[in-house]
Amino acid sequence: VQLQAFGGGLVQPGGSLRLSCEASGRTFSTYNMGWFRQAPGKAREFVSYISQSGTYTAYADSVKGRFSISRDNARNMGYLQMNSLKPEDTAIYYCAAKSGVPRASAEAYPYWGQGTEVTVSS
Repeated sequence: VQLQAFGGGLVQPGGSLRLSCEASGRTFSTYNMGWFRQAPGKAREFVSYISQSGTYTAYADSVKGRFSISRDNARNMGYLQMNSLKPEDTAIYYCAAKSGVPRASAEAYPYWGQGTEVTVSS
């Protein structure tokens, strides 16, 4: 499966962005989808995942209550709605896909999009 993330940009603190992840090549509904981020000088970290059917979701503590993950299997699309953004959310955001059981570990995901940059600054 090929993935392409988009929707990043510059936003002020407290603002919102919706990231999108478009999948192609294989049946998207057979893959769990994860969102990860990497800030300058830091390791890649887990943000959220959603299971194949959308039944199960999980979030990092740092984004819980502010971010919401969703998917539309009919459109082969995944989304990350980000609200109440903070400067510490500044990073490159990646979508990723894996079969089987959803995981919060980046090493478990074999398929990755190219990343989209989010900058939260006034």
